[in-house]
Amino acid sequence: MGWRGSGRGSGVRVRVLAAALLALCAAACGPSTASDAPDGGASASASRAGFSVRYEPPAAPDRTDAAFLRGHRILERASADLAGFVPAERLGPGVEVVGRSCGGEGSGYAPDARRIEVCYDDVAQERALFAGAGARPADEEVEAVLTETAFHEAGHALADVLGLDLGDRAEEDAADQFAALMLIRRGAAGERQLRAAAREYELSAAGDADTASGAGARDEHSSDLDRATRHLCYLYGADPARNTDLVGTRLLSRERAGRCGQEWRGVREAWQKRLG
Repeated sequence: MGWRGSGRGSGVRVRVLAAALLALCAAACGPSTASDAPDGGASASASRAGFSVRYEPPAAPDRTDAAFLRGHRILERASADLAGFVPAERLGPGVEVVGRSCGGEGSGYAPDARRIEVCYDDVAQERALFAGAGARPADEEVEAVLTETAFHEAGHALADVLGLDLGDRAEEDAADQFAALMLIRRGAAGERQLRAAAREYELSAAGDADTASGAGARDEHSSDLDRATRHLCYLYGADPARNTDLVGTRLLSRERAGRCGQEWRGVREAWQKRLG
């Protein structure tokens, strides 16, 4: 089974060969050491109920972005949330969450290694996207998007570990739904992060003629506009009173909003059932 990417930015990153090489290296070289960290010092690794966090040394251009990811403890907080929601016994050997330089290939989940990779270079990419829309320095927005990305990839990890036979498009949608679920569980702060993630999809769509025109997605993901709309729909469905301003906007019509409560309940109950 090959690479499962987040689909942000320039689209899905297929790295089947990379996953195979990773598996060969793991067999030949043994497990990665806990000393891999952006500053070359001790790892910020923390194991909680089957999720462990590790940082690889960044490439020179990524040092500032690696410091941002680590300094904001995005991966640690996401892993702690996952540990509080996902029964540890469902994970078996566990899942590793790794911060690393990806050379523009994008964050993703490698099933062969049971590893979620969140890329340092995604920080710069997201910051530039929000800066183009007038948000500077966009620290909160970048943190929100990287958190949503970590949860999205965790959805892929769970689909793999639980053996969910969903099909490519259905799994991508389920991973998006899992990310929304985990953020909404954070309360008002998580809802703000989910809004920022939806905004990122909207901005990404504006720079892509296919998604901006409402055409189908360019890969197994739904279009960025559809992903943004669903995130907003889940927000409204989960708490209409706190998110009433979303209704009647370009992305969330009043007609669609009327179905969001049911959509949200379906998402929540589906993942609760999968996790037992």
